[in-house]
Amino acid sequence: MKRKAEDPKPDGDVSNKRLATQEDIHTNFRSGLFEENTVKGYADEYASSSPYKHAVVHSLINDDLLRGVRSEILDNIHFTPKETDIYKIHQSGDLANLDGLPASALEKLPSLLKLRDAMYSYEFRQWVSQVSGAGLLSGTKTDMAVNVYVPGCHLLCHDDVIGSRRVSYILYLTDPEKPWQAEWGGALRLYPTDEVEGGFKLPRAEWTKVIPPAWNQLSFFAVQPGESFHDVEEVYHRAEGKEGDDGGRVRMAISGWFHIPQEGEEGFEPGLEEKLAERSSLQQLQGKAAQFDEPQHQWIDPVGPTGPDDELTEDQCQFLIRFLTPNYLTPDTVDELKEIFAEESVLQLTNVLSEKFSAALREAIEQGSASALPFKTSRPPHKHRYQYLHSAANPSGTNASRASPFQQVLDELLPSTAFQKWLSLVTGLTLKKCSVLARRFRQGLDYQLAQGYEGDDPQLEFTLSVTPTTGWGADDAEDAEPNGKKPTDTSEEDNVGGYELYMAGDDEDSEDGGSDDGVVVPPTATGAGQRRPAKQKKADPAVYQAAGDDEDDGILFSNAAGWNSMSIVLRDRGTLKFVKYVSEKAPGERWDFTGCFEVEDEGEEDDEE
Repeated sequence: MKRKAEDPKPDGDVSNKRLATQEDIHTNFRSGLFEENTVKGYADEYASSSPYKHAVVHSLINDDLLRGVRSEILDNIHFTPKETDIYKIHQSGDLANLDGLPASALEKLPSLLKLRDAMYSYEFRQWVSQVSGAGLLSGTKTDMAVNVYVPGCHLLCHDDVIGSRRVSYILYLTDPEKPWQAEWGGALRLYPTDEVEGGFKLPRAEWTKVIPPAWNQLSFFAVQPGESFHDVEEVYHRAEGKEGDDGGRVRMAISGWFHIPQEGEEGFEPGLEEKLAERSSLQQLQGKAAQFDEPQHQWIDPVGPTGPDDELTEDQCQFLIRFLTPNYLTPDTVDELKEIFAEESVLQLTNVLSEKFSAALREAIEQGSASALPFKTSRPPHKHRYQYLHSAANPSGTNASRASPFQQVLDELLPSTAFQKWLSLVTGLTLKKCSVLARRFRQGLDYQLAQGYEGDDPQLEFTLSVTPTTGWGADDAEDAEPNGKKPTDTSEEDNVGGYELYMAGDDEDSEDGGSDDGVVVPPTATGAGQRRPAKQKKADPAVYQAAGDDEDDGILFSNAAGWNSMSIVLRDRGTLKFVKYVSEKAPGERWDFTGCFEVEDEGEEDDEE
């Protein structure tokens, strides 16, 4: 007669649903896993691991069982492609609640049910608890799904801190007959943190631990607010012309979380979940605080406030003609743009820089002189990672410069009084001080996750895209209309990212939570296309969502990376903005200049008078 497990199990424990014996549970795992010396060995490795404590366990599950699981998933589980600013994946539904499926469906998933019960059994939860020292784990609150990463899929930097999560885990189900190669990507990458002012921890811009996928490998770590930062490397496309049987590079894994004990379970602590939620919320607010961001605004005040009644002088017109297409300086064009902006609060312009100057700028970027400039890398990576260069402003813009065309745009044109006046004329706004950056988004590395603008007053933002490569989904500049208005492109091509997107926030009074929730990316967001403002529904952080065809996506507008195009937008409080991760398959790097102007409230001048 088989001995029942001696450890106490509450009635709701997953492993009790099958009345499994301890011996039955142990047979689902590799031989010897639960032996005392094995547990101690993994506990020692876990305690000494870096950049934060984690474990990697090879050959965790009985091989026959896991092969059965993989076959059942491939034959019976439906996957939905999902994309936000922070990830691009294919995901199953919630596997933790398989018992709610009809009997006919459960009959097709016997191995998956057995694996679920084994993973959340009292025996294995105790094993994870002993190795990690994280404390007791719930058997009633289960949380798991199958995620599939095909080439182009990725998950950017985050710390997994939501609700009652205590331990994160990933069990890989890659093709056992085609061992995963590290150069295919898809690795779990862990980020070290630095302690900053006030005792807060900030992740560094680059990871230090890389854990490539492998068949039947388990990786897990304790969820720690402000510390357990990690990402999933993009699964890379096969290089053109390269041969080899890589099975399509399908990174399949079951991932999920062990939660703290729930009411009625051993180790339940009344009020602990609320305390963790408070700690998580505090850490999230601190982590999103802009005072730790790099870069910070470096404000430039050309001549003080400039209003739409301040006409350009002859010298300022001559200065702007050095850079801009002359058509944009004519009264008719200025008036037309002002009307469009008054209606939409957005302008999207093409062929902004003159033919002669843009040719020189393009040559500087393509030949590498711009890359040689002293760019720095932004941080923290759970908000953004790109290379940037502050403007060494020359607001007067009166003398021709010997600097490179790239530096002339950054240091002379954009921070100039003349450009400020021109922007004021085409928007009808009174503008004050400005901040200007040059940015470089590298393939397979860089992005800017969605953050809301939290200023009390709107600000005017502009982005001049000078990406010399084609194939990003944008319309070619040659097809643009003479007045700079751009036709809409909603074609759905392979999305390589690199586009800039503005979305309406929840509401003016909400505190934007940034990108831990993930801002849903509709299919039409990959090209340029203006939308009317709409409310963006608050996402449940624990649930990945996909935008349906009839869902109001809240996009204000999006612009693919392109050459010599400019967006100008009046950004209100709460409005979200991001630049999508640039895929390794992108045709090149995204280059742009971006900046913002403070806008004088219409009532300010009246009050002064």
